[in-house]
Amino acid sequence: MELPDKETCYRALQSRDPRFDGLMYVGVKSTGIYCRPFCPARTAKYENCTFYPSAAAAHEAGYRPCLRCRPETAPELASWRGTSNTVSRALALIADGALDGEGKTVEALAERLGVGERHLRRLFLQHLGASPISVAQTQRVLFAKHLLHETRMPMTEVALAAGFNSLRRFNELFQTLFHRPPSALRRRSSTSRPTSEAGITLRLRYRPPYDWESMLSFLKARAIPGVEVVENACYRRTVEIDGSRGSIAVTHLLKRQSLSVSIQFPAVQSLPAIVARVRRLFDLGADIETIDAHLSHDPQLAPWVALHPGMRAPGGWDGFELAVRAILGQQISVVAARKLAGQLVALHGKPLPKSPSTHPGLTHTFPTAKRIATAKSLGLGMPAARLASLKALAHAAADDSNLFRPLGTIEEVIAKLRTIPGIGDWTAQYIALRAIREMDAFPASDIGLLRGAAKLDGVPATPKSLLHRAESWRPWRAYAAQHLWAANTNEILHIKETHA
Repeated sequence: MELPDKETCYRALQSRDPRFDGLMYVGVKSTGIYCRPFCPARTAKYENCTFYPSAAAAHEAGYRPCLRCRPETAPELASWRGTSNTVSRALALIADGALDGEGKTVEALAERLGVGERHLRRLFLQHLGASPISVAQTQRVLFAKHLLHETRMPMTEVALAAGFNSLRRFNELFQTLFHRPPSALRRRSSTSRPTSEAGITLRLRYRPPYDWESMLSFLKARAIPGVEVVENACYRRTVEIDGSRGSIAVTHLLKRQSLSVSIQFPAVQSLPAIVARVRRLFDLGADIETIDAHLSHDPQLAPWVALHPGMRAPGGWDGFELAVRAILGQQISVVAARKLAGQLVALHGKPLPKSPSTHPGLTHTFPTAKRIATAKSLGLGMPAARLASLKALAHAAADDSNLFRPLGTIEEVIAKLRTIPGIGDWTAQYIALRAIREMDAFPASDIGLLRGAAKLDGVPATPKSLLHRAESWRPWRAYAAQHLWAANTNEILHIKETHA
């Protein structure tokens, strides 16, 4: 993202314009602090302000985060999507811990992305104003600050959860940044909040509008028995990461423009990964105003965008789980696919440890790729070809930990997925859209999309004509697909042809 000129940024700061939240940060030379554009503090003088496209850029310039407007709670907007796919993929990997720990270097990250280290650094400076290492460090600091403000987790657990190798390093960094120990940042009101043993609750902001009802409707229609429960405007699911098991519950805080995420999980070091998955599943990183404005340039699509403001492209909690859902649902209804997924979980999923605070409908975690790959029989009543596809998928995922990570171009991602027996172009595009979060993925052969396009234009559509039609929707064809599905059914994604 390229920032507007300084005069425009300063006017936005003076007016405390919320439209710039998450898109720019202001560093104030006289205080050494960086803030969000609507910080309640008195507006600094023009000559003391420097504007940055990311929190990492402000951090790298030597500023520390404001304690009043709390930059760690700003919506993490994917403003770089469509500008640099490489940066987009790199940020997703960094969020998953690609630069946390021994041996995890920028060089190794660049290699995974298929680019040179110098080129990756250049892209980060161009689009984010900061190096990859600075981005990772800023994420650790801001996540720790988020936990300090909103939980009563012990300091050692906060440090571990935020990716610090030692409590000493954690304390030293906060003393340097804030001139006080981490414990001094805690709000007195947080004493009544639950401890990490009982679970923690965090607020994750998004950029409005957000069509929560459509999102929840989508998830409810596909909730796997034993793994997911959607009721009373709340989404719950089981979680398994590196052998540890727990659960989450997500609700909508409309007035706060946030989602509330309650996490019960025994391994605190997995908290960043869980939060990253929640953001991905609920598409919290979308700069939805920009996307809707872009799609509204199409006069036929514009009325549907206006009908569903803030419609997101739902992600997948786990790449393997999403791919299994897609294969299970080939050529059958959503209801039948959900039933098969529930049978698979009951046969091969691990039981969730019992806890009084866990919803009774959450009983198992979704089986891992290794578990499915080594199973002698899946025990599902479905065609042999699709059973073979599930086995092939499980072996591929078990052998390649990067199978569902955003590496390479979208064409390379599709080609790689299609090498797995039983995965054709539609399934590959759908996996790319939901699991790998390729926001330009577009399953043009989907019958629901073709019907939606016909309703849009008043003439029948073919996959070839729809692909040509969709060129103007790039780089956000995935969001256009959501509106086409809605145009076909007047209800987001409730169609037989959309399987997973």
